[in-house]
Amino acid sequence: MTQESSNKNLAARRCKFSDYFYNGVTAAGVILTIVFFVIEAVLFGIDFFSGGANFYLGILTYVFLPPFLIIGLILIPLGALGKRLRIQKGQLDGVLRPLVFDPTVPTHRNAAIVFLSGSTILLVMTIVGAYKAFHYTESVHFCGIVCHEVMKPEHTAYMNSSHARVKCVECHIGPGANWYVRSKMSGLRQVYRTAANNFDRPIPTPVHNLRPSKETCEQCHWPAKFFGAQQKVYTHYLADETNSPWEVQMLIKVGGGDPSKGAAMGIHWHMNIENTIDYIATDDKRTVIPWVRSTDPHGTVTEYMSTENPITPEKVATSEVRRMDCIDCHNRPSHVFHPPDRELDQSFIIGRLDVSLPYLKQKSIELLNASYTNEHEAEQAILTGLSDYYQKSYPEIVREKGAAIQQATQELIRIYKNNYFPEMKVDWRTHPNHIGHMISDGCFRCHDGMHKSKDGKVISNDCNACHTFIAQGPPDEVAKTPSMAQEFRHPVDVGIDVTEEKCTTCHAAQ
Repeated sequence: MTQESSNKNLAARRCKFSDYFYNGVTAAGVILTIVFFVIEAVLFGIDFFSGGANFYLGILTYVFLPPFLIIGLILIPLGALGKRLRIQKGQLDGVLRPLVFDPTVPTHRNAAIVFLSGSTILLVMTIVGAYKAFHYTESVHFCGIVCHEVMKPEHTAYMNSSHARVKCVECHIGPGANWYVRSKMSGLRQVYRTAANNFDRPIPTPVHNLRPSKETCEQCHWPAKFFGAQQKVYTHYLADETNSPWEVQMLIKVGGGDPSKGAAMGIHWHMNIENTIDYIATDDKRTVIPWVRSTDPHGTVTEYMSTENPITPEKVATSEVRRMDCIDCHNRPSHVFHPPDRELDQSFIIGRLDVSLPYLKQKSIELLNASYTNEHEAEQAILTGLSDYYQKSYPEIVREKGAAIQQATQELIRIYKNNYFPEMKVDWRTHPNHIGHMISDGCFRCHDGMHKSKDGKVISNDCNACHTFIAQGPPDEVAKTPSMAQEFRHPVDVGIDVTEEKCTTCHAAQ
């Protein structure tokens, strides 16, 4: 035996593993695995002891880094197999050994120990990581904050809604593996479009991809419950010099649609328990409804056609007929962008705006509805706009109520940031809310008095069909007047009979 062969045999005996594992690819895999294993272990610890407070840490730990660890583990055997293949082809010097495991050979035992230990650790990390990744991708913060620019409008509205403690996935996905897989496949497409910066502005409402409300909304809400009528009190402030308050009290006839729980009447008469309502919409937002079909409990079918926007029988035959459910009215249950008129009313009520500042509401609406290219520009315009207005028109007010003007300015900025998102081309006018009929047609999509059947029946536009006014006027006047059913009284004389017009004719711009 030559000295060179003796040295090779001695080096081989000193190796902890098969000499197949001593190559550049395997070494790179080992380094990659060790580095990312240490990083993952540290991040696991940080996430565990912080209680998952850092949401970007979560996506880094459970979504982005694990693939690199897996790549490193794959490179280790690939490098070994590649080296053996090169030896077999004669491209590399070495001894070709059969691929067998012999526990009596130290290098085989070492490799087995490392493999079993590493596999156990990886299995544990994979189970924990998969569990954490699943729950993290189901979290509100993943849906609303990770893609901050894209989902900022919807997440902001959601956090200010009555569903702020309901996870996004409970409405947008719901129970069941089928919808979960579909959502993740859709999510991959959305991630790609976000990374490529080719997403829509504004993001369209996914009305065509939502599950039926029976599978989501009705998991919490009980559609069979009979609600009867509920009294609502609304306090509005007019856009005049004194920001005059005007109170409206009404009974909202919520009713119900299940005769076993109460009379089938009121707004919830439309629910698909006692009655079946089908319709055809000719636009993606379902704001134009020219055809409606009603089926009563006895099976009697009545079709109504709009006399304003009729469609042909051929179009009816080829159009999608949708069964009406909760979402057709409650289409923005968690993502409502409020008009400045209503937001300002609420701010007056809770004292964030000083009602004694002249024309505060009028000027505020002007500032909020002005066109801005970005949020920073809007903030600067509001900061200077309100103070400049009072400095020019009411300098004595500035001296007396400077603090109130400053507070009003900050309140307008808050309202703007909650309802206007110029970078995403979103504001309260972007997504119509079908509840009511003040700033979008809502109920009037069908209840406009112009949907008629062949035998002359008309879908009513009578205000009293859904609500009854029981008090109207300045609050001090309302307090002295007994509540009773009455006709609607507009707070401002606009020179026309407002009951003959849609509310949106004027209020859609406020």
